[in-house]
Amino acid sequence: MPALLFIVAFLFSITTARSQALGELTVEKIMRDSKWMGVAPTNIEWSPDGKTLYFNWNPVNAISDSLYKITHQNRTPQKVSKDERLSLPVNSDSYNKNFTKMTYEKNGDIFLLDVASKKIVQITNTVGRESAPNFSGNEKEIIFSYDRNLYAWRISNGNVTQLTDFKKGKKTDEPKLSDQEKWLRQDQLSNMRVLKERYEKKEAATKIEKSEKPKRPKEIYIEDKSIFQTHISPDGNYVTFQLSKNANPKTTFVPSYVTTSGFTEDITARTKVGAELNAVELFVYDIKRDTVLQIKTDSIPGITDAPAFNGAYPDTVIAQKDKGEKSEKNKISKAEKPKLRAVSFSGISWSDDGKRAAIQIRASDNKDRWLILLDLATQKLTLVNRQHDDAWVGGPGSFNWGWINNHQLYFVSEETGYAHLYSYDVSSKITTALTSGQYEVQRVQLSRTKKHFYLITNEVHPGEKHFYKLPVQGGKAERITTMTGAYEVEVSSDERMLAFRYSYSNKPWELYVMENKVGAKPQQITNSVSNEFESYAWRDPQVTTVKARDGVDIYARVFKPSKPNGAAVIFVHGAGYLQNAHKWWSSYFREYMFHNLLVDKGYTVLDMDYRASAGYGRDWRTGIYQFMGGKDLTDNVDGAAYLVNEHGIDAKRIGIYGGSYGGFITLMALFTTPEVFAAGAALRPVTDWAHYNHGYTSGILNTPLGDSIAFAKSSPIYYADGLKGALLMCHGMVDVNVHFQDVVRLSQRLIELGKNNWELAVYPMEDHGFVEPSSWTDEYKRILKLFEENLKEQN
Repeated sequence: MPALLFIVAFLFSITTARSQALGELTVEKIMRDSKWMGVAPTNIEWSPDGKTLYFNWNPVNAISDSLYKITHQNRTPQKVSKDERLSLPVNSDSYNKNFTKMTYEKNGDIFLLDVASKKIVQITNTVGRESAPNFSGNEKEIIFSYDRNLYAWRISNGNVTQLTDFKKGKKTDEPKLSDQEKWLRQDQLSNMRVLKERYEKKEAATKIEKSEKPKRPKEIYIEDKSIFQTHISPDGNYVTFQLSKNANPKTTFVPSYVTTSGFTEDITARTKVGAELNAVELFVYDIKRDTVLQIKTDSIPGITDAPAFNGAYPDTVIAQKDKGEKSEKNKISKAEKPKLRAVSFSGISWSDDGKRAAIQIRASDNKDRWLILLDLATQKLTLVNRQHDDAWVGGPGSFNWGWINNHQLYFVSEETGYAHLYSYDVSSKITTALTSGQYEVQRVQLSRTKKHFYLITNEVHPGEKHFYKLPVQGGKAERITTMTGAYEVEVSSDERMLAFRYSYSNKPWELYVMENKVGAKPQQITNSVSNEFESYAWRDPQVTTVKARDGVDIYARVFKPSKPNGAAVIFVHGAGYLQNAHKWWSSYFREYMFHNLLVDKGYTVLDMDYRASAGYGRDWRTGIYQFMGGKDLTDNVDGAAYLVNEHGIDAKRIGIYGGSYGGFITLMALFTTPEVFAAGAALRPVTDWAHYNHGYTSGILNTPLGDSIAFAKSSPIYYADGLKGALLMCHGMVDVNVHFQDVVRLSQRLIELGKNNWELAVYPMEDHGFVEPSSWTDEYKRILKLFEENLKEQN
């Protein structure tokens, strides 16, 4: 009998193991709710005292993630109870100077935490929303914002003092008397004794009433403007604030057809590139002098510089929209007086002693970023660093800066072509490079002791991210992390411990902890992947380089089948500023799994970090300036040639696909290089850049009115007549990023051109990033069908 039970148990275990095996990949399997593969930990955060680590996790495949914790003594994840979760403070950067107290906002109220005792004092409890709490310069008060104004809460006695009095509208002054009215009043007072006595008595009473009133802040009227970024100086003598005048540009609407009401409902979306921007101004309220003065930008070096493309557009082939002619709007008359460029201001940062203030200013045309010292008493601006780019200022950490100590600032700049860390000495006016080399400093954090920086860089390899510790005066950085892949690191408040998410190409993100020192051994805390996911041998793609036609190396990932079928697919990642040919778990995990499915079917898959991808420095980042669909497309075309020459792929059996920017490149590929790609799937693609948003597009292509040639060259809708291969387009109908209108307009263009070899799949309830497994499944079944029907060798 025991033997029989053993056999039954053994057979049951085999059946169970098989039920947990992924088996042969199908679209239906890999596009299920992502929870089937396991849910990685997210939102890693140390408690203010550094003794507890909190993170969101879902190891039991629940409806949503829950909050978990570990401590130094117990590193087995424990689910946090509801009562504990609701009582937890919100982690904040608002500490006093010795980090013993922290103030924070939670649910619109302000709180004060004693870090050691964990005692919490609630400062406000209102139906309104108080926000942005900070310690005053003398640390005797908590400064916070409410309804446009600043208030101070006295720690010792709880008294609340209003510091500013900003009011909407215009100040209404008493009407001025005309000369006639003045004469009549004087005549009345001279001839009517009782009238004069009453008048003098009233005037005396008013004077006494005014003298006995408590001191109140100056009334400052902001008319119809919006106020933001309100700060008080550490000495309490100055308030800085910004005013914004709404330009009221036309806003787009996205119709939602499948609604609970049964009616079509409009979703208010964004403006389009080139829409008029809000005008922003910076002011200083001098409390002692009771005056308000505007900070002028006319002394900033280069503030009147015109963009380099004006009047000097390169000779290139453009779409029929402009017929090869330069736009007159791209020229500036030499007789025209230079105008101050519009700018935006960041928040003011103060040195620890409160004696110096610095601010970052950015040109609205994206060509300049200035780091400025600001003298509030005189409103004088002194340049610390100007970062200029004829294309657009950007890159990792390009706007990361702050005070090291009372006389030194740090900032990140692409001055050498790669994002690196610099310091500036206010006294000597000397700028020092703290890092250098052909790699990027991608994240900078100043330690609490202000003796060193914590950095994330890709110095080891463009496809890896590692954590370093660097002395603030420069020198050799210590590399703390060692495993190949990428790290997202959180340093404990006492800086003794590190918590980090780590992943590799075929291993999803997991949580680890380790001591904050070289040679420390990391301990894995979570194991999130399911047995089903682990049952399949997910491929570790080869990271290699492909030689582009201009001689540069393009980093790429190659998925190679054991039994090639002679066909290949090129995947084009999305943009914004993104990298995918790397050695960590991709945010495109569905696509990664789909590539494994394609390889199982014999396809070779190439995944390229084409021009403008993140991770490779300034020249790579700006390689698409004024021409999207230029070098970014030729890089993918050169990738197709690489597949033919190095992997024996049939040149007539190459497909291409991607979403968002990847969808745009797919359209440009099929429209302008139809001899290279037999089929393509353009998912949620931009079809006309003049219809995309301002923040992203204006940096790369400027504006349609100012640089119409760049928009015509870069927009697929003008090249649609070149379509020869099979095209699949997929788009969510409630996409508030790349609007459904984009693909509708292109569809009309294809209809008018009489094109037959295309189809459009629409998803009525999906935004830019799909959320429903059924939508993902439908989309990728169509993509697979497209490749199977057009890339497989015909018998």
